[in-house]
Amino acid sequence: MDILLYLIPIALSLGLLGLFGFFWALRNNQFDDPEGNAQRILRDDD
Repeated sequence: MDILLYLIPIALSLGLLGLFGFFWALRNNQFDDPEGNAQRILRDDD
């Protein structure tokens, strides 16, 4: 049971780190045009 004193704060900090990373990516417009990128790779621009 002593290991829970270490694992719970580690799990919470990793969860907060992931949440912070998601909001950072959202704020920096990383998810703006996912459909356009999927179509852009199929175009042949010779």
